[in-house]
Amino acid sequence: MSVTFDDTEAPRLTRAVQWIIALNVAIYFLQLTVVGSQHMLPALGFQSHDLSRSWWTVGTYMFVHAGFMHLAFNMYTLWLFGPRVEHLWGTSEFTKFYIVGGLGGWLFHLVFAGDALLVGASAAVLGVMLAYAMAWPDDEILLFGIIPLKVKWLVLMLVAMNILGGIMQQRSGVAYLAHLGGLAAAWIYIRTASSSINMDRFRQRVSSIPDLPDETPRAIPRSLPPMRSRQRDIDAELTASSDYSRRSVAEASPPEQSPARRAKELDAVLDKISEHGIDSLTNDERLVLEEMSRKLRRD
Repeated sequence: MSVTFDDTEAPRLTRAVQWIIALNVAIYFLQLTVVGSQHMLPALGFQSHDLSRSWWTVGTYMFVHAGFMHLAFNMYTLWLFGPRVEHLWGTSEFTKFYIVGGLGGWLFHLVFAGDALLVGASAAVLGVMLAYAMAWPDDEILLFGIIPLKVKWLVLMLVAMNILGGIMQQRSGVAYLAHLGGLAAAWIYIRTASSSINMDRFRQRVSSIPDLPDETPRAIPRSLPPMRSRQRDIDAELTASSDYSRRSVAEASPPEQSPARRAKELDAVLDKISEHGIDSLTNDERLVLEEMSRKLRRD
């Protein structure tokens, strides 16, 4: 299974994805060597009757796996879909989202699956797949390396399979209901946190624009296209015609602020939008936001 991207934004192995994969692999290595599965699974896996004594298993269950294929499939899927989502949201937001997906899987398992042992990162990883499908629904994967399939249809197919598996579950050892819990928690998180995620992304785009130092006065002006030079000469003649014109032009064209001051004003406007909504902005604050939007479009 591989993904075909429809734009030029190439993902890489991002920080959170790298650490999650490393932690899962390290725990599985200890499970095979020093500790052993007979001790590792009960110690880190979740069972409801041990909740009061082993409360940490609410989170640790998603880092221990029942076997190599279980681990390999989850980590490959996370490697395939996770970096692009993390690149979009940022490491901190992605990490919170991953943990919320895992906790959603735990909650559904606790409520609906009784005392069965719960291990594996599948709930959290399926949440990441859902986030990818909601951001890039028409990206294609090659299922089994052969069959082209859009990501949105893959996720819908997995949802249907897990619902059917949860209804017909006959001690198969697959935590279908936990998978559905991870998908449900991911969907709720995305729907409720979408505005703050978008605002954080806007802040990242603004902060990535380099501040150019103020230019020193030039003895020889830059060469301009003929039409712009002619217009500049006309404006200069009109400006020099009277003191009133000079004052008007000065008022209409205030000196450009420094990059640091522009960034500070923009940050204040974004904070105000986050707290009170865009309708609370004054006319001057709207101008600041529009100016930055035009700059982003030009870049």
